[in-house]
Amino acid sequence: MSEYFPEVSKIEYEGPESKNQLAYKYYNPDEQIEGQRMEDLLRFSVAYWHTFRGTGSDPFGAPTLLRSWDDGSDSVENALKRVDVAFEFISKLGAPYYCFHDRDVSPEGNSLAESNDIFDKIAAKLKEKQDETGIKLLWGTANLFSNPRFMHGAATSCNADVFAYAAAQVKKAIEVTHQLGGENYVFWGGREGYMNLYNTDMKRELDHLARFMHLAHDHAKSIGFEGQFLFEPKPKEPTKHQYDFDAAACMNFIRANNLEGIVKLNIETNHATLAGHTMMHELEYARIQDSLGSIDANTGDLLLGWDTDQFPTDIYLTTQCMLVILEQGGLTPGGINFDAKVRRESIDPIDLFHAHIGGMDAFARGTKIAAAMRADNVLKDFVKERYSSFDSGIGTKIENGSASFADLETYMLEKGEADANKSGRQEMLENIVNQYL
Repeated sequence: MSEYFPEVSKIEYEGPESKNQLAYKYYNPDEQIEGQRMEDLLRFSVAYWHTFRGTGSDPFGAPTLLRSWDDGSDSVENALKRVDVAFEFISKLGAPYYCFHDRDVSPEGNSLAESNDIFDKIAAKLKEKQDETGIKLLWGTANLFSNPRFMHGAATSCNADVFAYAAAQVKKAIEVTHQLGGENYVFWGGREGYMNLYNTDMKRELDHLARFMHLAHDHAKSIGFEGQFLFEPKPKEPTKHQYDFDAAACMNFIRANNLEGIVKLNIETNHATLAGHTMMHELEYARIQDSLGSIDANTGDLLLGWDTDQFPTDIYLTTQCMLVILEQGGLTPGGINFDAKVRRESIDPIDLFHAHIGGMDAFARGTKIAAAMRADNVLKDFVKERYSSFDSGIGTKIENGSASFADLETYMLEKGEADANKSGRQEMLENIVNQYL
């Protein structure tokens, strides 16, 4: 069988001094970080859609990327060939996982039945390549946004037939994910939101979305799928306001609809910034709710107001991510999925390797820095001291619930004035972080 990336050998770890741009400088799969192999801690995954379906097209221009293996058609033959391309790439990269939407790997047929038959054929090829290479499926999901039938949404559509079609499509996607040993299943509602409240029954749509997720969970249980369900926040684009706006909105939805213990969150950097948050904020919010399940690793351009899905190369960003992830002890069964695409001007297939190597090295370096900071307790000790007034006396009574408003009034009437505040030392802490970088 011919190679699709003949100029690239298996990417190896060569260390920070290497000048080889097709080698890892920081990602050493076997290196131990806080008692875990780096590969097992980071659980890198390649996104099938951007990496093997991306064309470089945008609203103002035609495709630019040079892909000799792709004839541009949605034929089954082309889809089967693409599986060979994908597994050669992922094997040479050395990533342990991949992720897909159903329509990334399998073209849509002229009917639901035909689409399912095609999906079965592609899934058989995916399973064959997984067994051959040892590469695993981190998660699967369904594309419920590209086809015009989903113009008003899928689970939140005003059309009951569209809800039913979406349910059938997700049913099949969960079954294939289970068949392929997928460790998670993601819900990303690309059009689960609204453009105008004049024509929208928000409560009814949210109730339908909750019903949809419970139906999905019921079916997963019925077939023995034990993977983690993940809900991915995004505030806008393509809709004006999406119901999964940010981690807080998702957690409110989960709690309001009895989905706790069933659904955790898949957090994406570019979605966090579109919501007006940092990635660290979204990760920490999910973590303290015991709902941080997985992440989509990318970044956006703050000068552009849309979801640019660039590869992460900012060491501050990856360090901040890993401070939260290490505090949780890792992401298993989730992972770090590169939901990122090469730039429209990066047209050669080898650019896919440069992009992923850079992202993996950036996260590996961020992991080492975060682990060093945690070993020295440079942030944790400061935070502990900053809140020390709650560790005894009236602070303990506030936290354990034994003090009423009346008790607190009496305390302050007797004391007269609050103790003086201490400096937050923000600039000092930022300097300390810089020292580790």
